[in-house]
Amino acid sequence: MADGVDDLAEAFLREHRHYTSHQVAEMAGVPVYRARRYWRALGFANVADDAVEFTDSDVIALKTLLGLVSDGVYDEDHVLLVARSLGRATARLAESQAELGAETLDQAGVPLRERPAAWRRRADRVVPDLEQLLVYAWRRQLAAAAGRMVDQDKMAVRLAVGFADLVGFTRLSRQITEKELAALVEGFEGRSADVVTSTGGRVVKTLGDSVLFVAEKAHTAAEIALRLLAAHARVKGMPELRVGLAIGPVIGRMGDVFGTTVNLASRLTALAHPGTILADPAMAKDLASDPAFTLTPVDRLTVRGLGELVPFTVHR
Repeated sequence: MADGVDDLAEAFLREHRHYTSHQVAEMAGVPVYRARRYWRALGFANVADDAVEFTDSDVIALKTLLGLVSDGVYDEDHVLLVARSLGRATARLAESQAELGAETLDQAGVPLRERPAAWRRRADRVVPDLEQLLVYAWRRQLAAAAGRMVDQDKMAVRLAVGFADLVGFTRLSRQITEKELAALVEGFEGRSADVVTSTGGRVVKTLGDSVLFVAEKAHTAAEIALRLLAAHARVKGMPELRVGLAIGPVIGRMGDVFGTTVNLASRLTALAHPGTILADPAMAKDLASDPAFTLTPVDRLTVRGLGELVPFTVHR
């Protein structure tokens, strides 16, 4: 089985492994501890000194990271952040693609003893196409992200933040099968992403039973929230959704968002009733003259860590 795993790894790597970590570091001209720092930043565990684990591409990748520092494109700390962001993003992508591959083989009824050969055939077929699509999608996303930031002169920008949460998800997850739970989560994430992006917002992250999104305008965020409620309400067996909205300064870092505005949106979600949208006073002020929405103040609430405020429910 070990030989089969090794063969499978090389089928996906698309090249043979020739080098130890010390050899890779020597070829790149750096101490092994520094090479390992980059390796760990990319999300990989250290390997034994005598393990022949590395390929020519590993040498090229290490030299590329070092070159970004020596050329002054990034300093050491920032290039490590680049490596970590690449590692996190590609790890999740790889896990999802491997899971889909396993499901495909399950559906095809491939026996376990034939799986290694089937995986190698799959690698030959899909890796070149997925590699091309990965670069394409990354360039498109980078162009969009750079376009958003080109006019920013500070880290914090004013954004509308939405946090949508499935009510009673934990209880429901104990009552259905793992397959049903996976289908529910995939459906929730897929529909949420479709609604957010098609309405003009951006999905920051999904957490299984919740989605965090941002938009440049209060109107867009409120529209997304209403469409999310409607889209998920049409699905049989889907728990009710509740949404918290807030607008204000937001700090973006490594694809995530932080700050009091984000915390407020999250807290308001926890306070919202099922099937409702709860907005902070700043969001309500921005929406007050918008004919697309009706705003209704609710009783003064104490928001943990943020004090008292009077939020508003948002309706069509």
